[in-house]
Amino acid sequence: MKLNKQAILLIFILIIGITAFVLIPNFEREEFSTSVVEEISAGNITTTTNGNSSNNDENASTNTIPGNEETEVFETNVYDQLLVNNKTTRIDNLFTSYLVIGSDERSPNSSQSRGNAKGDRADVILIVLVDNDSNVSLVSLPRDLLIEDPCTKSIQRINSSYTSNGCGTNAENLSAVILNITGLKINHFVKFSFEGFEDIIDTIGGVEICVEETQREGYSFEIQKGCNNLSGEIALNWIVSRSTEILDGEKVIDENGEDISNWKPMPGVSDLTRIKKQQQLIISLMKKINNFDSFNNFLNFVNALENAFTIDQNISVIEASRLLWDFREINFDNVNKLTVPTYNYTTENGAQVLILNENFYDFLSSKDLVD
Repeated sequence: MKLNKQAILLIFILIIGITAFVLIPNFEREEFSTSVVEEISAGNITTTTNGNSSNNDENASTNTIPGNEETEVFETNVYDQLLVNNKTTRIDNLFTSYLVIGSDERSPNSSQSRGNAKGDRADVILIVLVDNDSNVSLVSLPRDLLIEDPCTKSIQRINSSYTSNGCGTNAENLSAVILNITGLKINHFVKFSFEGFEDIIDTIGGVEICVEETQREGYSFEIQKGCNNLSGEIALNWIVSRSTEILDGEKVIDENGEDISNWKPMPGVSDLTRIKKQQQLIISLMKKINNFDSFNNFLNFVNALENAFTIDQNISVIEASRLLWDFREINFDNVNKLTVPTYNYTTENGAQVLILNENFYDFLSSKDLVD
């Protein structure tokens, strides 16, 4: 029996509808208003509270660094000098900016491998910049970067501004800080959980990570010198490691199968070390997407995003999926992988923080990203 044009059209519409239902992941959505971000950034919306208790900031007095046993208080003349590079030129017209937030909120399942941590903090703060010629740059902001919160007027680490309070949502407050210190208006944000990220990595069959020395941390991971295909759990344990050891000499196993090799602490492990690992992992992951040879393979990856990612309410799930698919065309070996320039600063109470030693516009200029 021959089908008429109307029947063919109806079948075609049904196929599109079913395909869309299957392909589009059900991302969790969060409120995000760029106009609210602008108001917080300008100091037009303020509060005396540090918001919810997710950051465990029991000491909420002005000009403090939360999260230390003894809260450090800065005199005005001190922090004005420290934060001199935290103001810069607006460069909204040069880039489309996406904020990627990695949350270190952990369930009991992850506590054994990465330790207990209460609350939902921004452990990864990454800005994806896409210029008018579609060139991509990844700019990481260390979580220990010292900033002034425009909402509470407190001096604190940047990850502590990722909190919901009387000014805005978690992402709006963090974006207001980013606007002040980078001159970038965040167009959209996505947040991922570490545990969800593990599932994504496992869904695509692991990621390739290359290291120059054999390294480990306790029983949480051991990575051999050279290139390794890592599972999600091992990859995440590697990037959050604070007590990494490297193999000194040859690996030696005794007759009982015990490792009696000589291991020594890896020098220079810091928040900046973790950032380099984060960038390496993200690039490796995106290369895997770049190598998908069919949309069916990509479908499995997109479906794995559901439980890992939260996106802002202003970007549709179709647009989010299209952006990921379009990233396949990017040569990730040519992506600029940058971290804002900082220096270490130790407070009188021994708190370790990072201070910007160059304003953001000058930093991008030095990388030939702005004129």
